[in-house]
Amino acid sequence: MPVMRRSKIRQRLLIMLVTGIGGMAAAAISFASAVYDAANPVPVPVIGKDQVVDTGRWRVTINGAHMSSLPPTGTKPFEPKRFLLVDLELDNRSVASSNVFMNLITIKDDAAPLQPKPTYYLARDKWIASAINPNMPEKLVAAWEWPADRPEPQTLSLAIGKQIYKPRDNLYGAPNWFDDGEAAVVELPVTQAVETTEQ
Repeated sequence: MPVMRRSKIRQRLLIMLVTGIGGMAAAAISFASAVYDAANPVPVPVIGKDQVVDTGRWRVTINGAHMSSLPPTGTKPFEPKRFLLVDLELDNRSVASSNVFMNLITIKDDAAPLQPKPTYYLARDKWIASAINPNMPEKLVAAWEWPADRPEPQTLSLAIGKQIYKPRDNLYGAPNWFDDGEAAVVELPVTQAVETTEQ
C-alpha cells in the first residue's frame, strides 16, 4: 500500500475519531444541562393584580376577583348559585385569531371549584367569548361556578400558563404554539360585588 494512501486513511480515521469524541461530549453536556435544569427549576414569579404577564402568545393582566350570585350576563339563574368572577385583559400577540386562552388560567388553591376551566365572557357585551383577534386587546370575565358546600375564598392564587412558538414541531414539522409551564402566579384578594339584576 502506498505511503500516500496510508496517510489519507490515517487522516480520515483521526477526523472520524475527533468528530465522534466531539459529538459524545456535546451529547453529554446537553444531557447534564437537562438534568441540572430539571433538578433546579427557575422559580415561577408570584405577582399581584394589575401587572402584565407575558405568556409568549398572550399578554395577560388580572385586574380583580369577586364573588357574585349572578353570572357575567347579569341574568339571575333559576336556582341560587355562586360564581367566582375574575376580571382580566387579554392581548393576542400571534398573527391569527385564537381561542386557546380557554386553558390559560387555572386556580392553584386547594379549595378550587370542581369545574377546572372557567367560562370566558366579553366584558363589553356580556356574551361568551370566542376567538380573540391579534392586536385588539379585550377585557374579559372568567367565571367559575362555586360549589355550594365550600366556603367563599378570601384570597385567590391563579396560575397563568406560558407558550413557546416552534416554526417546526417534532411530530408534523408544522409551525405551532406549545405549552411551556407557568409564566406567573397571580395572588389577589376576592371581594364582594355590588350586583344588579337584569329581567
